[in-house]
Amino acid sequence: MKVTYFQQVPYRHLPPDFAERYESVVSTPYHALTRPEQVADAFQDAMGELMHAARAGFDALVVTEHGQCSYDMVPNPDLLAAALAHATEAEGLSTAIYPLGRSLGKAREPLRVAEEHAVLDCMSRGRLVCGFPIGLGYDANVNNGVPPMETRPRYDENLRLILRSWTAREPFAWNGRHSQHRMVNLWPRPMQDPHPPVWITATGNPRTIEFILESGFGFNYFGWFGARTTAPRIFERFWGTVDALGKPVNPYQVGFMQLIGVAETDEKAEKLYAEHAEYFFQRGLGSVPMERMMLPGGIDIRGVEALLRDPGDTGLYARMRTAPFRDLAETGCAIVGSPDTVAEQLIDIIKRHRIGNLHAMLQFGSMPAELTKFNIDLFAAEVLPRLKGIWRDDAPPHHWWPERLGGDLSPLRAAAGAVTGGLR
Repeated sequence: MKVTYFQQVPYRHLPPDFAERYESVVSTPYHALTRPEQVADAFQDAMGELMHAARAGFDALVVTEHGQCSYDMVPNPDLLAAALAHATEAEGLSTAIYPLGRSLGKAREPLRVAEEHAVLDCMSRGRLVCGFPIGLGYDANVNNGVPPMETRPRYDENLRLILRSWTAREPFAWNGRHSQHRMVNLWPRPMQDPHPPVWITATGNPRTIEFILESGFGFNYFGWFGARTTAPRIFERFWGTVDALGKPVNPYQVGFMQLIGVAETDEKAEKLYAEHAEYFFQRGLGSVPMERMMLPGGIDIRGVEALLRDPGDTGLYARMRTAPFRDLAETGCAIVGSPDTVAEQLIDIIKRHRIGNLHAMLQFGSMPAELTKFNIDLFAAEVLPRLKGIWRDDAPPHHWWPERLGGDLSPLRAAAGAVTGGLR
């Protein structure tokens, strides 16, 4: 079992009446609500928390990308990942560097993404894991001006170009619909052969799941939408597609992100974390209107059909902005409690849905650095050891993890030519 530390960089000081005064966290007025020193503190604290987690024994440090919003102020996760790659290598910490959220549906310079990731893999000496989500509607389409109908085709082309730029043995020309290059000859190339593992974060669109499986990538799903309500439907859809396509069942192909708070008792955990969980959902993720998340044209017909068949996939999201802590805990949006409570709930989810990679979100909302480090330490000491051995005797090799850190990329090498030549 791989357990990673998942970090965002939220602005932690939005006013209590934010939801009544402002439309969303992706249209928050900057100067009216922020103090520059508090923004700087958020980044300093986040980097300190990431390094604290690396020293505590997590398998990877995960950072994400969100443009022009206050719930995660990281427009390019490679900036943080570069500092982490250097610092962990200097300290001899064997943890993967995992920019999970480099969105390609909005990227107008895909070769810049390829170059940055190649540098990260070299800086970490082969410890990079790549996450390439398609991108959220408000970011790709509203903030970056990509027409919704272009998001998916741009994503497909950008990913194909990145993979080819990493693996081609000779310079080549690229004449795509969205970018043209007289010569592509990347310097440097990734250290990993043929390239670092690739993961796609998705919300359960059937077409995206098929694309992931046919391409041999890893699949990430975020538990913000309810580990007990929405997640079961998504994983049933994923593993059903695995069976339909005749693909091998391997828990290591699945990653799951979960918001977690741990304290000595259930009562103390609720007292410590409830307000910060409510802040995250009410003045964070839940404060992005659905019409900004899913713009017309940004989801293909099969995705629309899936939502119409099962509106529960998005029903809980619509209630996040007003949900009290007890509702968040009951649905599994947040797992908060004693080490025994948290471990038992996580083990049930992991085994039930065949999850081989857990992304533990241990800083959320308005949580200060001291409480975050307390959460990291208690999780690492009391919960992490109970998760690590879950799949040790039951799963095949991990084909979506750096070989330097125990992964097996031999199938990726065998399929590299077919993948780079045949992506849709």
